[in-house]
Amino acid sequence: MAKQPKPTETLSIWKDAQKMITKARKDGVETVWDRFEQQTPGCKFCELGLTCKNCNMGPCRISPKEGGKMQRGVCGADGDVIVARNFGRFVAGGSAGHSDHGRDLIEVLEAIVEGRAPDYSIKDEQKLFRVAEEVGIAVADKSAIQVAKELADSCFDDFGSRRKQISFVGRVPEKRQAVWQKHNVVPRGIDREIAEMMHRTHMGCDNDAVSTLLHSARTALADGWGGSMIGTELSDIIFGTPAPSNSQVNLGVIKKDEVNILVHGHNPVVSEMVLAAAREPEMIERAKAAGASGINIGGLCCTGNELLSRQGIPMAGNHLMTELAIVTGAVEAVVVDYQCIMPGMVQAAACYHTQFITTSDKARFTGATHISFTPEQAAEQARQIIDMAISAFAGRDASRVDIPDTPVDIMCGFSNEALLAMLGGSLDPLLDAVKSGAVRGFAAIVGCNNPKFQHDSQNVGLAKELIKRDILVLATGCVTTAAGKAGLLVPEGAKMAGPGLSKLCKSLDIPPVLHFGSCVDNSRVIHLCGLIADALGVDIANLPVWGASPEWYSEKAVAIGLYCVASGIPVHIGTPPHITGSKLVTDIALNGLEEIFGASFLVEPDFGAAAAQMDERISAKRLALGLTDPAGDRVK
Repeated sequence: MAKQPKPTETLSIWKDAQKMITKARKDGVETVWDRFEQQTPGCKFCELGLTCKNCNMGPCRISPKEGGKMQRGVCGADGDVIVARNFGRFVAGGSAGHSDHGRDLIEVLEAIVEGRAPDYSIKDEQKLFRVAEEVGIAVADKSAIQVAKELADSCFDDFGSRRKQISFVGRVPEKRQAVWQKHNVVPRGIDREIAEMMHRTHMGCDNDAVSTLLHSARTALADGWGGSMIGTELSDIIFGTPAPSNSQVNLGVIKKDEVNILVHGHNPVVSEMVLAAAREPEMIERAKAAGASGINIGGLCCTGNELLSRQGIPMAGNHLMTELAIVTGAVEAVVVDYQCIMPGMVQAAACYHTQFITTSDKARFTGATHISFTPEQAAEQARQIIDMAISAFAGRDASRVDIPDTPVDIMCGFSNEALLAMLGGSLDPLLDAVKSGAVRGFAAIVGCNNPKFQHDSQNVGLAKELIKRDILVLATGCVTTAAGKAGLLVPEGAKMAGPGLSKLCKSLDIPPVLHFGSCVDNSRVIHLCGLIADALGVDIANLPVWGASPEWYSEKAVAIGLYCVASGIPVHIGTPPHITGSKLVTDIALNGLEEIFGASFLVEPDFGAAAAQMDERISAKRLALGLTDPAGDRVK
């Protein structure tokens, strides 16, 4: 007997999502929740991490015990080794994703320098010179183009194998660097660590689970302080460093009378050009000639966050909302680059008039229209995309259009530079708030959605619980849309915060949850922690800080979590990665990493219980720093 569909209110906390899920069912459109039900229950061996496919003697599936002894795979690997191998490859995949994003930005910078990318420019020369000096490039009496060339070369070198450490290790507090040196996990080269992770997990190589896990940490650090940080910093240099602005969020940002184009993925190289083309008077006139009142650009996931941060472009939705945005029937085109793009979107688009357009040769989708986007032809290709969307507008069926909500206002576009400017150029006012207890600590809630949870319930629930405890929250990635819809990304949201944080928000006119960009911009968070630790003269592990990804799903999320832990920042996640088949690996993740890095993972599916444990650690860290914590028991 076929399973009965679950009530929509159990799938998402949002009315706009619930309404679109109902419409999708009526329109015969399969969504992520349908496919999740089809895959339930999942394979227990895979869930535990006890399946190995790394050679052709398998695949092997082993049980933790057989007759009181640990069962082994054909090669002789036990459960600890198999779980560690699988985890290492998971981290390598995530690190490769965000780091390759960074490489793309280097290639665009190089194209600018060589005069091959006439449609791009260097928007933040001040940051270009500052970052170049940080990585050891002399900038005196040099032009921006000369400095950009040397910076691009230096960033390319960070991907190689000949350096003893990647450039941005210089940003890491010395006490943290000493921890890395002690355990031999200083990242040397981004591609080097990823390639070595794949080598170590080949049959007949690293068969010590602890050794494999330590290299997993090194691989993740190469991403966080390398590939991701390069991606963030070069995006700022090329497109501009984010500064606070106002925007809107939810499906209501889709316009009934305009040509709607949604950009989706992670890399701003394409979406910035699409936005620029959509603003050209000639393109707007073409849209009006087709019967529309204009062209509307909206964001999905992290490409949306990139445009939100720098251009104030509104967000239509996060990961689990991507198919539902199409179900409105009012989207002419979805333009994607790579990462977190569900193949099911192609099938959803085919049910309507929506053009699904891919732009990266690394991410082709069967059934999509592909335009191989290049820096040399960026503006012309962006105009081609706009023309396709305008042509699709004529095929819109007005009877199938249903835009379920009105937009919610948000404040967006925070960065470390913007935060420092807001504080008068110094971290001292923020540190004073921490010392007084007005702000008891910080938590970054990052990333994903997962249909294992009621959509956004954990992300929003955790954020609300933390700000009640006077813990300032930074949001990146898909959490942005959730926090915005919940009213947490406007200064008025401070009424939901504790008295100390509320007072700070009112004095600075900021929200209790700060939008800090896309997933790759978690590098801003670890950099900020490094700056705070240096200002206080302590290690990052001594700070009252947390990372969290309550609804995570991707390899990248695990890489982010591990580079945070290896940097000294404990991380809460709502579900464990596929490691629980090994008691050794699980114990290391939950406890042993504390002894190595001064931080570890907390796995807790209930946001209230997670917030209480995060609060308890923040209180302990405050007391260890010699700070009072009078508010510590306020909501316990």
